[in-house]
Amino acid sequence: MSLTGTPFLYTTIVLSAVALFLPLVLWSRMRGPRPLRAAARVLMLLFAQGTAVTLVFVLVNNQNNLYDNWADLLGTGDHVQQAADLGRDGTGGIAVKRLPKVRQTFTEAQGPGMRTAGGVRVTQLRGRVSGVNAEVYVWLPPQYDDPAYRHRKFPVVEVLPGYPGSAKAWFGSLKAHEQLLPLMRSGRVAPFILVAPRTNLLAGVDTGCANIPGQVNADTWLSIDVPKMVTDNFRAEPAPRGWAVAGYSAGAHCAVKLAVAHPDRYRAAVSMSGYNDPIGERNSLAAQTPALRAANNPYLMLRKASTPPPVALYLSGQSGDGYQAGLALEAVAKAPTTVRVVFLPRSAGGHTMALWRPQVDTVFRWLTLQMGESRAKGHDTSVAGTAPGTPGTAPGATPRSPSTGGSTRAALASGTASRAGAARKP
Repeated sequence: MSLTGTPFLYTTIVLSAVALFLPLVLWSRMRGPRPLRAAARVLMLLFAQGTAVTLVFVLVNNQNNLYDNWADLLGTGDHVQQAADLGRDGTGGIAVKRLPKVRQTFTEAQGPGMRTAGGVRVTQLRGRVSGVNAEVYVWLPPQYDDPAYRHRKFPVVEVLPGYPGSAKAWFGSLKAHEQLLPLMRSGRVAPFILVAPRTNLLAGVDTGCANIPGQVNADTWLSIDVPKMVTDNFRAEPAPRGWAVAGYSAGAHCAVKLAVAHPDRYRAAVSMSGYNDPIGERNSLAAQTPALRAANNPYLMLRKASTPPPVALYLSGQSGDGYQAGLALEAVAKAPTTVRVVFLPRSAGGHTMALWRPQVDTVFRWLTLQMGESRAKGHDTSVAGTAPGTPGTAPGATPRSPSTGGSTRAALASGTASRAGAARKP
């Protein structure tokens, strides 16, 4: 039975109702010795509590797309078949452009929100360079099948979830495709292809979207294998001009890091409530050593770059949760890198879907302006004001807010925070 399927949800609802009904009917009708009656009553209470907790978890998980299946929840999933040392560029010397095209088989994606706005499709991709074998979800804009656009190639945005998080989250929880469909039809937002690859590749850890020989080649999976699959199977614009990457929480860190590291593969990146230092996610493999942290910290990457990358960055966040990280990047950015930092008030919501969902409209309008454009200054003022927010917070657990470890905000932003004592905010 699928973790996120309707049958499992209905089963938990029925069991919760039964668990509530049993004590009402049987509590005073118990027969037998007193210890046996007491044990039976305790079991009924435990059953009621267990079913209630399970039901709440299922509702929260379906709402926030934290765990996609039982393997993700239980920490038994492993989507890495091999993790060879692929070198600095992540190709291992392979001429990626010369690899033959591989036609993928796509099916209709299942789950909440997957069938709306034209439907989301999914395929199982075996990464020929990264050694990753995982699912990739694709949503096509309304113009894609319009005969008037039959010779048109479309820009692409890779969308990344937080940790833990499902690749479905941008569709199921943020409802990005439902929000963007009318905007694309009206021409207010460009007709982007949305691509959501799995980022939860190893059990119990966040890959940090990094290449770590012997463990995982997550960077190559996201920036080489997935784009190659998309251009092989869809009318997608070539990189970097037609490609962007966006994410929230841990996915936001990944988005900025990928764009800064690979300006030959991405033109722009969107970060919602992200961080620079990989230690912002205490379970990140990219935070294992000082060398890995430095190599995967976009602040340090920009500061040390001999040639500033021609990428546009959009970063939104609240004080202590993404905003300072954005300011740090803005401070070290040099042309042609551009940085747009948006401050979000506490009233807009916390580190939850309630904060990120209303920003979809704004960030895709910004992406529409940025794709294919170049800026001459390090500060982008193309989008005035702050991104909209919705008061309140989403119910239940969501991707966790970045850790502080007792470090100052400046240290977290710059990448000088100590790993010792790193712990999530309550």
